[in-house]
Amino acid sequence: MKRLTALVILFPLLIFSQDQGETVGVPETEEEGVEDIGLKPGDDAPKFALRTTNGDYELLSKWCGENLSRPASQPIRHVVVASFFATWCQPCMKELPHLQNLYEKYQGQDVKFFLIDITEATRSVEGFEQSPQAGPFLAEKGITIPTLIDIYGMAKRNYGATTLPRLFVIDKLRKIRLHQAGFHEGEDFEGKLSTLVDELLAENFEK
Repeated sequence: MKRLTALVILFPLLIFSQDQGETVGVPETEEEGVEDIGLKPGDDAPKFALRTTNGDYELLSKWCGENLSRPASQPIRHVVVASFFATWCQPCMKELPHLQNLYEKYQGQDVKFFLIDITEATRSVEGFEQSPQAGPFLAEKGITIPTLIDIYGMAKRNYGATTLPRLFVIDKLRKIRLHQAGFHEGEDFEGKLSTLVDELLAENFEK
């Protein structure tokens, strides 16, 4: 089974793409020291508040957790599927169409899909200055999943997303139920995620 991964190790920063079979070293950035903190199923998903491509903000706690942050306007707990990506990440391009299919499949159900874009957080890195902005880039590819902009890389740091894509499936109580690094070619990605999402949707919790 071939896994496609873009590896981002900051200190020094190293960008690696198995898809291209090449390794490029680039200078350290202000994000030096970022490491994979080893989040695993059963751990609490770190909270985030990130700007959308429309300029609004999304809070993870609005959609899942024991105490929702906006219960008056949004009282229903949701399953959350979030994937960290960047527009320069070639393995991410393999994952995106499958996520889009799942996003469309679960429209109208209690599931929130997010792409968390770290392009802006890496734009100062030599070679990535001209990386396309996520909004127009994804629109051109027909990807309509809500996209959150991790401008300063704080969510990436809190989730230890040192490899891309980095996928998390979070249950209604904000527990991580799946944590996957890279894209595994040959795997039934959509079937695997559908089975898990259906299982999590069936879980009921009192408000």
